Amino acid sequence: MDHLLMMLLLLWSSEHVRLVGGASRCDGTLEVKHEGEWRPVHYSDWIIQGAVDVCRDLDCGSAVYVGQREESSQSSVWRINYNCVQSGSALKDCVTSRYSNFLLDLTCSDSVRLVNGTSRCSGRLEVKSNQSNQSNQRWSSVCEDDFDQQDAEVLCRELGCGAPSVLQGALYGEVEAPMWTKEFQCGGHESALLDCRRSGSDRNTCSPGKAVGLTCSEPVRLVRGASRCAGTLEVKQGDWRPVDNKWRLKEAADSVRLVNGTSLCSGRLEVKSNQSNQSNQRWSSVCEDDFDQQDAEVVCRELGCGAPSVLQGALYGEVEAPMWTKEFQCGGHESALLDCRSSGSERNTCSPRKAVGLTCSEPVRLVGGASHCAGTLEVKQGDWRPVHGFNWTLKEADVVCRDLDCGSAVYVGQREESSNASLWRIYYDCVESGYTLKECVTLDYSYFFLNLTCSDLLLQPIISVSSSMYGVSEAQQQEAPALRRSSFTILCSIQPQYPGGSFQLTFTSSNSAHNYTQPAVNHSAHFLFPAAEPAHQGSYSCVYHLYAFNHTFSSESRLLSITVLDPLPLIIKAIVLLLTLLVVNVALYFYCKASRGRMPCRLKNTDLNHYNLGVPAAEEEEEEEEEGAQGAE
Repeated sequence: MDHLLMMLLLLWSSEHVRLVGGASRCDGTLEVKHEGEWRPVHYSDWIIQGAVDVCRDLDCGSAVYVGQREESSQSSVWRINYNCVQSGSALKDCVTSRYSNFLLDLTCSDSVRLVNGTSRCSGRLEVKSNQSNQSNQRWSSVCEDDFDQQDAEVLCRELGCGAPSVLQGALYGEVEAPMWTKEFQCGGHESALLDCRRSGSDRNTCSPGKAVGLTCSEPVRLVRGASRCAGTLEVKQGDWRPVDNKWRLKEAADSVRLVNGTSLCSGRLEVKSNQSNQSNQRWSSVCEDDFDQQDAEVVCRELGCGAPSVLQGALYGEVEAPMWTKEFQCGGHESALLDCRSSGSERNTCSPRKAVGLTCSEPVRLVGGASHCAGTLEVKQGDWRPVHGFNWTLKEADVVCRDLDCGSAVYVGQREESSNASLWRIYYDCVESGYTLKECVTLDYSYFFLNLTCSDLLLQPIISVSSSMYGVSEAQQQEAPALRRSSFTILCSIQPQYPGGSFQLTFTSSNSAHNYTQPAVNHSAHFLFPAAEPAHQGSYSCVYHLYAFNHTFSSESRLLSITVLDPLPLIIKAIVLLLTLLVVNVALYFYCKASRGRMPCRLKNTDLNHYNLGVPAAEEEEEEEEEGAQGAE
């Protein structure tokens, strides 16, 4: 738990929370005093971590049971939004009034607790001493030499957790005195740790690093599935009970996982080894040299995420051994990483900073809009489904726009369908707590779909140049010429999306910058330059501006480079070419005249006439008449 949340919970002192109607002050229906009034707490949306915090605040050890009690009639209750508390909001802002007949019952362990752990079933063991004298009670750590596996089994059972999996000193931080002074001697069958026999002699010292750290397995199971890793999820809180569909995806696990990341879809890759031997299974990191892009595609698909976007060693922290020892050789079509072929040889070493770090894109999209940055929000969790559109704000929608690389959200609305449809409901207070959209979805039915518009919704404009000499050149060619003192036109256009808007032509040269603006007519605008000069040489771009949804959108075209050519050198080249052709033509004429009657010359002369190389038509006719007269003679 972070420091801010701990401070908030300390403010919520035992003067404002209590358990009533149970066997002790650490058992019963949870009541909270808010705005000067004590009321029971509504059960809905409560999670086990909230119960852990309440037990700690009441000095009642660890939470061992959270359940709901149904009353015969509705009454005025407080609803505590615990995700709101986790997001950093003040407690008073996370309590609302409502009517309900479902009340929250809570049982705390009273005399034992695990602190500084990653869950309610892990942490450093502390025992409450002086049980008979409440005013002199205190929590004491236990020395590792006074605690064994049988003691751990009793403690895990007392806390409502699974069997002990790790028992190691200083695993969850070292502690100064006080220390528990007697050795526990449990037989393993006791229901509570303080029911066990204890040694007669007291321990006065405990070596550093010897405070008991304990990890119990979580009391969860999957039943009625094809294997122990599939089926209906059940959690033990007193009794085994199925979990409703509001359970978040972050708590689920496969044979692969990404750890130390910012979401379910990012982190350091770990693979569970020894799948066939449950007692010897362990999580192993993968060496970057044994993993490639096709392998990453399989992992991202297996986790229900989008395509891999980043694959880099040590991106999410380095790790010591164990390491996965074989190279994955996925084809890219497999449904799970462990379905892929692997190399026959094993890897014994892996260079430092080579543990695979992987980031998969979030499986979200906007469909049915003018671009990929506008439309109906859909999330993929197995199937693509729309999202329920009630009570979203621009703040929550920003998360979607960022995931899609579409800027920020500028419009949130809902679209009503004619019939009830299966969709995802996203709890945005869950998103505010730092979870991703995919981790905060639950299955629901509704008529209302969420529509979003992000700031980068516009398509890219097209820029082109038109001149009388060179025709039209589009920006894809990157460069276009213009003849000096001749006219040219820059054309800005965009595919039809929205009516109206305006185009801003931006021109940048080596020493100046200019902007010209025109309204968009039929989704285009023409910028005429009557006489091209060297000062017009530079880079041009079209920026389309549109005001919609109470926001101004902008989209910029590619750059088009205009080069202004001086016509004088071109004219001189043309004159030289014409003179050269004339000289050649005259020379051929006199040559052919000197060789009258020869067929090759006749053919050449005919060809020259055909290509209009400048021989006067009258002279050619006269020549033909003379040749005809000679033939008659």
